[in-house]
Amino acid sequence: MARNFKQNQKMRDERREQILSTALKLFAAKGLAATKISDIAVASQISQGLLYHYFSSKEAIFVELIRGAFAQLNAAALALEALSLTPRAKLEKAIRELLHSIADSEDFARYVLLITQASVSEAIPPEAQAIMASEHNVPYAVIERIVEAGQSDGSIKPFVARDLALVFWMIIKGLALHKAAHGAAFVAPDARILTSLFFSSTQNEGVQLYAASEE
Repeated sequence: MARNFKQNQKMRDERREQILSTALKLFAAKGLAATKISDIAVASQISQGLLYHYFSSKEAIFVELIRGAFAQLNAAALALEALSLTPRAKLEKAIRELLHSIADSEDFARYVLLITQASVSEAIPPEAQAIMASEHNVPYAVIERIVEAGQSDGSIKPFVARDLALVFWMIIKGLALHKAAHGAAFVAPDARILTSLFFSSTQNEGVQLYAASEE
């Protein structure tokens, strides 16, 4: 019996995701320039000709990975911001879930590594450069707005909100890169270490910090 349209589409979608997942591993390990389209085909256990039915080139695969990474990250950041939670609860949730993703998902760390490599390389497709230019600031802006809201209610330390957002994402990215480098040996730090960097112990802590700095 011939497969119906839905079955065929399901198989195509699964094959496409397999190619993307395989390419992500190779790009993270070797970089775009050193990865050949034939490497991706072999690792995906398909012929190179069949791979071309899904993607026109390794650059097209790279662009799709970059697009997908930012789409997921930015959607998650905006969804977090929209939750009916206090700013402190939002930041706690972000820290907890991001640490969980780093510890339990190999692909999360690989995506961070891929984006980092692309950020410092001039040899990436123009379409990928355009995606990064237009999308990279979204999660920073979301955390900055959450921090500002938390500073208004006294729950988050009164440093420059943009600086705290930068520190937040640099810590997350650094941990993800550490996971990419060390794999199963990685152990996520206690989330309370991160929360202690951002949260005021009392609503008067901001005044105390400034007073101490002026002495």
